[in-house]
Amino acid sequence: MSVPGRLSPWNRPRVVDTIEFDIETAHAAVLALQEVLARRTHRRKYLGQEVLVPGQLGSALRLPSIASQLRGKTAPRRERGLEAFLTLWPTLSPATQEQVLDLIGWYEPDKLSWEDKRSNRKPLPPGTG
Repeated sequence: MSVPGRLSPWNRPRVVDTIEFDIETAHAAVLALQEVLARRTHRRKYLGQEVLVPGQLGSALRLPSIASQLRGKTAPRRERGLEAFLTLWPTLSPATQEQVLDLIGWYEPDKLSWEDKRSNRKPLPPGTG
């Protein structure tokens, strides 16, 4: 049942649809994504005891292979890695995308507050705000 004016998780706008990754930023994002996914742990019984096991989703998504391609020496190999990452990125949840972008230090200048030193905004003229 949908409530008018309220977005469900399925039709919510993506975190950042306008990001244009290049090879360097895609490589940084892949490494950050590996870290984010490795932080997720699950319990497994091993020799009768419950142990916490790091997440294996990064391997299942072939992140080590994509990172290797992005580090490749030839341009076609790097382009294949970039293409693989760009097909993977939209499938990630908005929360995971935000965590990855935070780890690589990505921010949107328009959405920063006036007090944030990263914003290069000039103060408003006196009497206008």
